[in-house]
Amino acid sequence: MIKCIASDMDGTLLTATQKITDENIEAIKAAQKKGVEVVIATGRSYFEASFVLEEAGISCPIICANGAEVRAADGKVVSSNPLDKDLAKKAAYILIQNNVYFEVYTNQGTYTVDEDRGVSIIVDIFLSGNPEADIDEVTKAAEERFKKGLVHKVNSYDELFNHEEHQIYKLLAFSFEPDFLASAKEDLLQLEGMAVSSSGDENLELTSVNAQKGIALEAFVKEKGISLLETMAIGDNYNDLSMFKRAGRSVAMGNADEIIKAQCDAVTSTNEDSGVAKAIWEVLE
Repeated sequence: MIKCIASDMDGTLLTATQKITDENIEAIKAAQKKGVEVVIATGRSYFEASFVLEEAGISCPIICANGAEVRAADGKVVSSNPLDKDLAKKAAYILIQNNVYFEVYTNQGTYTVDEDRGVSIIVDIFLSGNPEADIDEVTKAAEERFKKGLVHKVNSYDELFNHEEHQIYKLLAFSFEPDFLASAKEDLLQLEGMAVSSSGDENLELTSVNAQKGIALEAFVKEKGISLLETMAIGDNYNDLSMFKRAGRSVAMGNADEIIKAQCDAVTSTNEDSGVAKAIWEVLE
C-alpha cells in the first residue's frame, strides 16, 4: 500500500504554462483525504514552488532545490544541506569561463545577474519541450518569475557568496550550446563534494552531494514512519533518478526520455495529459 507520494513539478505536475491541471489537483487532494502523505520534490526554490501550489489550493511539504532544503506544509524549514561557499565560487567560475548562464538559489530566494537572458532562456526551454504551447503564454509565465519577485537581480553573485546571511542551495545553469555545457560539466564533475544533475538537455543543476531528491525523500519518509517500499515517486528527468532508485514504486511521465522510462516501474501519461493524476488514481484504487 502506498502511504507517501512524491511528485516532481516541471515536466511532471506542471503543464508548459506552469499550471496544475484540475485533474491533478483533484487526485492530490483525494490522496491526502485518504491519509496519504503527498510531498513535492522539485529543483525549484521554495518561493517558486509554493507560489504555484498556493494558486492551485494545494498545501503539502516541499523538498526544494533538489533536496537542499525541506519545508513543512506551513513553510517552516525542516532541514537544509547548502553548498560550501568556496565550492560554489569554483563552480560559478567554471560556468562563467564556459559562457554558461546560471542562477543562484539561496535560503533568501533565487538570484540572477541578467534578467533578460533569464527570461529568454526559460522561454526557449519551455518551447523546446512543448513546441505546441502558445509562445505568448509561455513568455508570460517566464516573466512572472521576475514580476512577482520569485527571482531577484543582483549586480554580482559575490553579493551572495560573501555574505553570511545567504546559504547557497543550488546553481542552475542553462545553455543551448551543447559544447559549452559539456565542457563545463566535465570540469564540474572534478569538484569533490558537488552533485551534478539535470532536469533537461539544456541545463545543469549543481548542489551539495548530500542535497539530492532521493536522499531528502528517504529522510522525509523515515521521519514520518513510512518505509520507502510504501512510497511512490513520479518524475520526468535525471534529477529524479535518485528518488526513483529508492522508492518502492517509480513512475516516469509519458513525456520523459526513454532512458528515464526504462529505469522506472511504470509509465504514466504526459504532463499535459494529467499524468500525475493517473498515476495517483492507479495506486488509490
